[in-house]
Amino acid sequence: MKNPGTAAVLSFFVPGVGQIYNGEFLRGIFWLIVTPGFWLGTGGTLGWVCHLVAAWTAHQRAEKLNLAQASPSARS
Repeated sequence: MKNPGTAAVLSFFVPGVGQIYNGEFLRGIFWLIVTPGFWLGTGGTLGWVCHLVAAWTAHQRAEKLNLAQASPSARS
């Protein structure tokens, strides 16, 4: 089970690391490549947006992965 809070904090500081923590390597590489592009391409404006979106998606994906790994009795 992955901690959604840890995934979010990791991706907030370094977008993509939370996704890698969740075991989603391609998503992590995507954020590691896209975020610097937005930082440079927009003078930082959309770089912050990428940080927030990466953190939010890492948190949501960790919760979804945890739910999928939970036993059927824990879901009800």
